[in-house]
Amino acid sequence: EQGLLGLPFAEEYGGFGGGPIEIMLVMEAFGRVLALEPYLATVVLGGTALRLAGSEAQQRAILPQVAEGKMTLAFAHGERQARYDLTDVLTSAKPTARGWMLDGAKSVVTHGDGADRLIISARVAGERDDPDGIGLFLVDTKANGVARRSYPMRDGTRAAEISLSGVEIDRGGALGEPGNAMPVIERVVEAGIAATSAEAIGAMEAMHAMTLEYLKTRQQFGKPIGQNQVLQHRAAEMLIALEQGRSMAMLAAMTVDEPDPEERRHNIAMAKVGVGQTSRFVAQSAIQLHGGIGMTEEYAVGHYFRRVMVIEHLFGDPTYHLSRLAEGVR
Repeated sequence: EQGLLGLPFAEEYGGFGGGPIEIMLVMEAFGRVLALEPYLATVVLGGTALRLAGSEAQQRAILPQVAEGKMTLAFAHGERQARYDLTDVLTSAKPTARGWMLDGAKSVVTHGDGADRLIISARVAGERDDPDGIGLFLVDTKANGVARRSYPMRDGTRAAEISLSGVEIDRGGALGEPGNAMPVIERVVEAGIAATSAEAIGAMEAMHAMTLEYLKTRQQFGKPIGQNQVLQHRAAEMLIALEQGRSMAMLAAMTVDEPDPEERRHNIAMAKVGVGQTSRFVAQSAIQLHGGIGMTEEYAVGHYFRRVMVIEHLFGDPTYHLSRLAEGVR
């Protein structure tokens, strides 16, 4: 009803024409309330792929349904052997008289278990880690040959292992020109990093607020534990880390539409590292200052901790992106 599902889409497709800054604000709000809805998978990842690579006919057929909440999407690119390397694709797409036949497997597809359509990357030419020769294909999850194994991640978010065995799609199922999809895949992942960075900021805000409240109310030796100066220092350090992370998340959001790919890759990698490091510090500090109650299932801070740890590993962990920065971001 609030129009969030159509936020980044053009008005002619039922959207509001919003951009990365608007997505950042929404994802921050989701992070604060720990909303584990398929917004990232459908609107940010799937929507970005369709906006950048889809034809007008494809966008007109899919995006209005997404905006109305009638269809969910999932972006299926990662594979078991890839280890965050976007060019490492073994799933194949072979031309047929009708269109294409897909074979392979995709791993840890966020919200892939309940999606109506999958946007799948597959190799049409080249070797395993060749950046060229990769295409994007729109696949109905009910198509013959599509199998999904669903499971929860550590934070409760649903994911799926996707297997493709002789999945046939017509020519209209290809997004853009098959073989030239890597720039689009990079942009989709960068949009995902920016969005999850903002979500992590919202989660950090919630954990910091919960920690302050606990320090004010938990009594020990006849006084609130927040009167201990060491704990006050740690709470202040949490706030500093939160604001540092917020600055990096804002950098990511402002960079998503940057036309220079080198600057975009560099800033997004910096944001991923910065938000990953600060969110881990805030989350671990929140658990430590809460003590044993912070580890219980009944108390929310532990669930926020799990979410930011999952976010840390989505689209490459800080160590991976730090190595990219050290190598000049390839």
